[in-house]
Amino acid sequence: MKTLSPVDQLFLYLEKRQQPMHVAGLQLFSFPEGAGPKYVSELASSIRDYCHPEPPFNQRLRRRMGQWHWDEDRQFDIDHHFRHEALPKPGRIRELLSLVSAEHSNLLDRERPLWEAHLIEGIRGRQFALYTKVHHSMVDGISAMRMGMRALSPDPQERDLPPVWAYKPKKRGRGLSSPVDAVSSLARLTAGASRQIATVPALAREIYRVTQKAKDDPDFVSIFQAPDTILNQCITGSRRFAAQSYSLPRLKKLAAAFNCTLNDVVLSMCGHALREYLISQNALPNAPLIAMVPMSLRKDDSAGGNQIAMILANLGTHICDPANRLRVVQASVREAKQRFAQMSPEEILNFTALSMAPTGLNLLTGLAPKWRAFNVIISNVPGPKEPLYWNGAQLQGQYPVSVVLDRIALNMTLTSYRDQIEFGLIACRRTLPSMQRLLDYLEQSIDDLEIAAGLR
Repeated sequence: MKTLSPVDQLFLYLEKRQQPMHVAGLQLFSFPEGAGPKYVSELASSIRDYCHPEPPFNQRLRRRMGQWHWDEDRQFDIDHHFRHEALPKPGRIRELLSLVSAEHSNLLDRERPLWEAHLIEGIRGRQFALYTKVHHSMVDGISAMRMGMRALSPDPQERDLPPVWAYKPKKRGRGLSSPVDAVSSLARLTAGASRQIATVPALAREIYRVTQKAKDDPDFVSIFQAPDTILNQCITGSRRFAAQSYSLPRLKKLAAAFNCTLNDVVLSMCGHALREYLISQNALPNAPLIAMVPMSLRKDDSAGGNQIAMILANLGTHICDPANRLRVVQASVREAKQRFAQMSPEEILNFTALSMAPTGLNLLTGLAPKWRAFNVIISNVPGPKEPLYWNGAQLQGQYPVSVVLDRIALNMTLTSYRDQIEFGLIACRRTLPSMQRLLDYLEQSIDDLEIAAGLR
């Protein structure tokens, strides 16, 4: 048996009925040319033959002496983990998203390996989908997406591709891909104590500078600036998932027009969408919403190690004008990047851990609901640029389905694929009613930015 790391134990500890701790992905495929009406049924039959999964998909939990351990499941049942389903008519994307919303609300069975895969047919336009969910104690969100990509091929003629659970495992690395990851980094601060202690003077100066500047500059982001919103209420176990693709070249034109990054444009889009949604709910605060955004610090093409930190970005939701909102977002992100550029890796880790500490305290204890570092999570994970296929079926879109946490009722995760940027929004259905309107507001934000930039 293998003992789970403290980070992975934390994911199990945080899980409760209203707070499932699994991540997932929804992949939408088109039928191969010439495929018959029984194509998905035949595909399901061939997939079910892969009934001897590779680690970690063959591991189940055991508890011994107060610790969780991984142990091989010697009674593995493929029919529990792999399910072939069909949408009710009329088989629209609306019905698909409703099915995913319901499935993502359900806890995984801890008596079995913590994953499920749902092959879904009956979608209009000769399409089918694969929804796969895996517990966060097994993989983080980025690793899960990369696993899904490994199961695909750039060759449309390649057949007999195994499902993701049948691939030989690669060495796992964990980045700071969620607020829980950032909080758990506090547990690692004891390692390398001398290096950590050496960061204290510089870190204290930076914290003082941030606190003082926030008093004079309303657009500056400090670690206690996030306002109280309906996004930050206690959640239930009910989920709503919404997904949509947007043109990547269109967003790149906006970035060039405003002389900013693609990520700045995306954050500004999210700011607009959240502003309009909160207005529709009569719940827009006077102060701007703050987003927690994972940011890569890598300066080379190396693959090893994790070089990710968390920044707090001002979404400019208090600003009506789209161009001015984008400038506030851009300045906020640039300031955070410049701060980290002057820090050592140890200082960045400590500053990130301190920034996330208020949220961590609330996640673990719920004792300080007013100590809020951010209102919403927005993650951007780069994806493949070339078309991919699964046993001849072309991948049309892939949408991340992340974790919703108590008092952080919305998670906005996006990835790129070919010439698309694809949003996956997951929220507590009861805390944020009609959350799917955010997709319309995201499209509206692109229109408004194009008008402001003189592109239309």
